[in-house]
Amino acid sequence: MLGTASATPTRERNQNAYLLRWDGEGFLFDPGEGTQRQMILAKLSGADINRICITHFHGDHCFGLPGIVAKLSGERVAHPVIAHYPASGAVYFQRMRHAAAFDNRAAIREQPVSAGLIATTPVGDLYAARLSHGIDAYGYRLVEPDGRRMIPERLAALGVAGPDIARLQRYGVLDVDGRRVALDDVSGPRPGQRFAFVMDTRLCDAVYALAEGVDMLVIESTYLDADAVMAREFGHLTAAQAADVARRCGVRTLVLTHFSQRYPDASVFGDEAAAHFDGEIVVAADLMRIPLPKRSAQLSST
Repeated sequence: MLGTASATPTRERNQNAYLLRWDGEGFLFDPGEGTQRQMILAKLSGADINRICITHFHGDHCFGLPGIVAKLSGERVAHPVIAHYPASGAVYFQRMRHAAAFDNRAAIREQPVSAGLIATTPVGDLYAARLSHGIDAYGYRLVEPDGRRMIPERLAALGVAGPDIARLQRYGVLDVDGRRVALDDVSGPRPGQRFAFVMDTRLCDAVYALAEGVDMLVIESTYLDADAVMAREFGHLTAAQAADVARRCGVRTLVLTHFSQRYPDASVFGDEAAAHFDGEIVVAADLMRIPLPKRSAQLSST
């Protein structure tokens, strides 16, 4: 959590910025003002970024982009960084990418988004869906491919043990005592993990589509429900609405963020959410590290 405020930063909260680290890939979402410094405090480098995903071009979601481009350039990050953003904001991206005179050598490959599958990454498929805000805005969903979970009882019954387990996983078949054992004989499907990132939006169908069945939902919680009318007017969600989305969609971990400065005590967001959702709730704070839930040990029914 590199920044958890909304439009106006506070003494405790920087503007938006979130780095998702998934195996060897880093997804930087909505780099608001000050993101470069927050990365230093979090002991992160430019090399930790593989993709930049911008939901929309309100300043608190992108004012840190010039600093990130400078960081990538100054640190001589060797790999290309893919940048996703709403196509209608291309002019803003170009202005910020070239905001000042510096050795702009970062290898940034722009891939403006539309709804649907936008990329197949080394860790899963990345989707985008259009949200309901004052300007074009998109949420993101990352879906890991399904895998296999070894079943100890079946392994034991068929005499597969030790290094043979790794060989079976690698090659799919193995000869054990003159008998051929297939991977399907000793394992079952394990559903891949899912992550969703939903920022500035009113409730809409896309919010639910992005959040459906995810292991972690990072979602804006700008207002409390007492200010629901104001939230809708400005294109935002309340803590109660975010929690209800999590409940309806079967979310495992709900991460609330993007808090308005009008509420000095952020714990009230967690209290309101808990009245609607009985899963894990995290009220985000700057520089907090939130682990993704462990991959489910439960076998898929499919």
